Amino acid sequence: MSSTIIPMLPAGGNFTPDLLSPEPGPKPAAIGRSRRKHAAIAVLSAFTALILLTGLAFHGYVAWIIAHPYVAPLTSNPMDAKGLAYSDVSFPSNSGQTDVHGWFIPAVPADSPNASGAVELASAAAADSKRTVIFSHGYGANREETWVPMYELASLLHQLDYNVLMFDYGYAYSADPSPATGGHEESQQLLAAVNYVREQGAEQVIVWGFSMGAGTALQTALQTDQIDAMILDSLFLPSPESLYSNVRQHLELPRFPSLPLIEWMLPFWTGTKFNQIPADQVMETAFSIPLFIIHGTNDAKAPLVTAEHIASGQSEPLSREWIVQGGKHELIFQTRPKEYIQRAALFLSQVDAAFKQEASNS
Repeated sequence: MSSTIIPMLPAGGNFTPDLLSPEPGPKPAAIGRSRRKHAAIAVLSAFTALILLTGLAFHGYVAWIIAHPYVAPLTSNPMDAKGLAYSDVSFPSNSGQTDVHGWFIPAVPADSPNASGAVELASAAAADSKRTVIFSHGYGANREETWVPMYELASLLHQLDYNVLMFDYGYAYSADPSPATGGHEESQQLLAAVNYVREQGAEQVIVWGFSMGAGTALQTALQTDQIDAMILDSLFLPSPESLYSNVRQHLELPRFPSLPLIEWMLPFWTGTKFNQIPADQVMETAFSIPLFIIHGTNDAKAPLVTAEHIASGQSEPLSREWIVQGGKHELIFQTRPKEYIQRAALFLSQVDAAFKQEASNS
């Protein structure tokens, strides 16, 4: 038989309800302080998260801009600019991922009876000259690259009896742009251009590159033996350091965390990581073809030390460098046109003579 224990109540009728009530809770003031503390932590956490997300979004936008640079539309064409007959050409990149579009200027006199029939001339006239120069334009520009100026060089080469191919890298083709990849995909586009002019009958192919187009030319030369010589003006090779240096010219960003963030985010837009760009291999390669490296001491975009290092590693007898005191990025032709033309023409003539000598010995 169970028994129930009944609590004893105080004697003497001193019972009060408080004796059976729970312990008293926090006072309202303490509750208020606790709530304010938690609210402050929540607000601080949300603010910190907002700053982090804003920083990520900002650096993502910077990476997107690098991958999709603004390129001005074409303003002219070889006929309007210099009276040079030309034809529109297009062909797939060697990778098959993009298409290449450009102008082919055959090496025929401007006063030829057929000079006005540019389209009909394109393939037939190429056979008249077995020498072709391909222009490899710089980042943020198109095939015109008016500040070089490219039309002037095309006209010079036309007078020297060279065919000329001017084309847009994928990021510069306004109708269907593709991301800039620092030369990874662009080298495949240039390789396709080399193959194209070979198919048109070119036996001697010269690539004339500017800025990143010069760096792309060197990347391409690692992959083919179909290039016979290169002129490299204001040579630029993409790397994390060169990227950061150029970004700092427009935005005052700290090296950390900006450089790691941009480097991490670029592949999301370009599909290419920096370790896929063979910059180190280019720097340490002694190329088997003649290189004419032109660079200015006041180049703020492409480090002079890069050009000098590559030039110092060349052993081909016709390779040379021209370091221009006070020269600025891609503006050497504008400021010293006579000397620039003389040096370029001399290099081309020596390459041509060596080519002919080798052909006669074989």
